[in-house]
Amino acid sequence: MSTMVLMINLTSSSVAFAAPTSFDVVDLGAKGRYLLNEVLFTGECKGRVTFKIDGTLVAPSDYHILGTSGKWITFNKVQGVSISGGILDGQGAGLWACKAAGKNCPFGARSLEFTYSSEITITGLTSMNSQIFHIVIHDCKNVKLQQVQVTASGNSPNTDGIHVQGSTDVTITQANIKTGDDCISIGPGTTNLWMENTNCGPGHGIRLGKAANEQGVQNVTVKTATFSGSENGVRIKTWARPSTGYVKGRLAGSQVAMKFDCSPKAPCSSIVLDNVDLTYESKSASSSCINADGSAFGLVHPSSCLAA
Repeated sequence: MSTMVLMINLTSSSVAFAAPTSFDVVDLGAKGRYLLNEVLFTGECKGRVTFKIDGTLVAPSDYHILGTSGKWITFNKVQGVSISGGILDGQGAGLWACKAAGKNCPFGARSLEFTYSSEITITGLTSMNSQIFHIVIHDCKNVKLQQVQVTASGNSPNTDGIHVQGSTDVTITQANIKTGDDCISIGPGTTNLWMENTNCGPGHGIRLGKAANEQGVQNVTVKTATFSGSENGVRIKTWARPSTGYVKGRLAGSQVAMKFDCSPKAPCSSIVLDNVDLTYESKSASSSCINADGSAFGLVHPSSCLAA
């Protein structure tokens, strides 16, 4: 395996950006496999920079090197950064095997993470075999992910495809995600998230919410999604607090295609179903509602069980 040489001077694991006066392209190597250790690109920068990846960036095969820090490639406090093409290979299989054997293992590293950043575009990137989460968008604004591919074993633990948290105005389109955990997980404080033309499976589906004390999530749209071999379609986890959700498009999920199971002390309300068509292996699907009310518009199949 070759050692990667970048067209920027990496004197340490942290790279600081000066604001460029023009559009810059950082070429991360021609086609081939290039070993890359943990790296942090940090701002603040306000220029436009594109990282064009033609080859495959490969994480260290010893999972302890990255697994303790929890990070591989991180962008912090940057603005106007784009990533185009390429493959990220997290080489996570060794860590998954360690966890499956019940050994004392590090938690693992996220392959690509943007934090406290804005005007970010990720196009045509493939992430494979991440130790844990593949792509993380945390406390960011105005982010576009287009034609992203995620691949990991169906039994790989904690390998969420795309995780969005504390972020606003995030768009995910034409994503193809095959992994061992959530295809897309939506964490606390996320607003204005649009997901369209996504394929999920294997995996756990699309998940909103997790813990009881989390900040709310709002204005989330799923349009034209396909779930194949996934454990769920779209899961909304609520913990006895008011919440609203919006799902639109054609979905393929499990036999119980729509399930709203809410607390009797704080029922779910104002749920909107708009043109939702769900089937299960070309058969009729069913719906289940407990302590949930809302309304349905257009074609809704299976029939809505929401109380008016």
